[in-house]
Amino acid sequence: MRGLLVILPLVVLLVGPLRLVGASPPPQPVACTSGTSDCTVTNVYGSFPDRTICRAANASFPRTEQELVAAVAAAAAAKRKVKVATRHSHSFPKLACPGGRDGTIISTRFLNRTVSVDAGRRRMTVESGMVLRDLVRAAAAAGLALPHSPYWYGITIGGLLATGAHGSSLWGKGSAVHEYVVGLRIVTPAPESQGFAVVRELVAGDPDLDAAKVSLGVLGVISHVTLELQPQFKRSVRFVTRDDSDFAEKVAVWGGLHEFGDMAWLPRQGKLIYREDDRVDVSMTGNGLNDYLGFRAQPTLGLITARAAEERLEKNGTDIARCLAARVPAALFELQAYGFTNDGVFFTGWPVVGFQHRIQASGTCISSPEDGLLSSCTWDPRIRGPFFYNSGFSIALSKAPAFVADMMRLRDLNPRAFCDMDAKLGILMRYVKASSAYLGKPEDCVDFDVTYYRSYTDGEPRPHSDMFDELEQMALRKYGAIPHWGKNRNFAFDGAVAKYPNSGEFLKVKDRYDPDGIFSSEWSDQVLGIKGSPNIVDVRCAIEGLCVCSDDSHCSPEQGYFCRPGKVFKEAMVCSDEKPTGDRRDEL
Repeated sequence: MRGLLVILPLVVLLVGPLRLVGASPPPQPVACTSGTSDCTVTNVYGSFPDRTICRAANASFPRTEQELVAAVAAAAAAKRKVKVATRHSHSFPKLACPGGRDGTIISTRFLNRTVSVDAGRRRMTVESGMVLRDLVRAAAAAGLALPHSPYWYGITIGGLLATGAHGSSLWGKGSAVHEYVVGLRIVTPAPESQGFAVVRELVAGDPDLDAAKVSLGVLGVISHVTLELQPQFKRSVRFVTRDDSDFAEKVAVWGGLHEFGDMAWLPRQGKLIYREDDRVDVSMTGNGLNDYLGFRAQPTLGLITARAAEERLEKNGTDIARCLAARVPAALFELQAYGFTNDGVFFTGWPVVGFQHRIQASGTCISSPEDGLLSSCTWDPRIRGPFFYNSGFSIALSKAPAFVADMMRLRDLNPRAFCDMDAKLGILMRYVKASSAYLGKPEDCVDFDVTYYRSYTDGEPRPHSDMFDELEQMALRKYGAIPHWGKNRNFAFDGAVAKYPNSGEFLKVKDRYDPDGIFSSEWSDQVLGIKGSPNIVDVRCAIEGLCVCSDDSHCSPEQGYFCRPGKVFKEAMVCSDEKPTGDRRDEL
């Protein structure tokens, strides 16, 4: 009976969106109390990993490249720190925070136009604040297609380039959007003799382009991006669920079998959801649409109710109750074909065949007119709805089978501990090809992406967090994983830049483009290994992922969580609710 009570809100949450007609778009990340002064900036989730409030003295909202140059020049002349904010700001880390109260935020919200389209050369130039949704639609109108992109279309082209965002493919140039960049214009600081700011134009073959394509926003502000596109094409998509008995073998080969293939693992259920996704001829019948359920507007009342039920489960629920509730989302998503339809309205069966711009990404919750917050994107910070962490890390393709085998060993020790992953539709695995970008993937890899519960209360432990943390530490330390620049908690970035063979070349370009560090911040200096560490060592820091514990105080001993070694990866140190026994030095 208790299990049914906690499942009900999830049913409301997932079935309700099918009947919605309106929504409330996400709030803007930049807010100022007096015009464009006394400002704050956050991400779309309403919180950075360390929960700090990011403040700035002022914000600028340029509408042209000339206004952008003027904004950079004013900040450079005043020697103020500068950071760029995008329309929705989806990065978890503090990439958009200038640090201190006297910084400047430059928003690309209004730099959102198509500059030019050359259908003959298959090239398209857009302003950096253009949202992916608008970019792929504009390309389609010209008979062209961006061959790969992230699955969420609410991010800007400048923002996704800054963090190396990608889809899933090892074919051709691979799935990272920056692999299709053949030119860009970037505004950087300059000496007074040059007006304090200049526009640098980079083209294919320029080695600096390999720095600017994935820049974390520390080189300057990208103004225009030129992409090399392909003729419009169609895709054929099918999802197939199988058991995970051959998971370790399949992860190494699946990316080679299907051009856009990916996998999602439901660890507690012992299942894999395979995406069979391939390019087909435009003459093939079908006008399918991807309107992914998780990216649709959700009824606000359902979101609040579902979160309240989730909090009760986390605090007082049993593993049995949590696991019963966790089975529902995957079942309902499968029942509703994950939001895919064969004609834009109805789903009649697999495969779904449709044009690239209708299949590659979705995110209709950002598109609807304001409805007074009756419904919203799932993660809207204005309501007490779902609140979560998102970890993403890439492991070399050659090492992925061994990592998966270790991950399954960890699961087998206590399958119920992984129910929270099942509740968030498991661990998504996408394929990314090696890149020439200095901060791109250094080799062909599998990207592991997992979303999990986060408490609204700072430092509040969650059941089985030790399993999650061991998995991440195992990936990063044993298998040399590199973290996604736009995701993760602080500890994942400790020493990460050293895993990029060309990071030294990137830093040389950074020093040339911004010698005074106008676009640097305390966070970017820590992440790039310039000064300090991204770890924040304090009471309960390991609970929030701000550090790896080395002392019980980094966990929550008063609530029964102690710093303990990992179970499969013994070198891991995690917060566990297992009571310490004997002399801990023997175990450590």
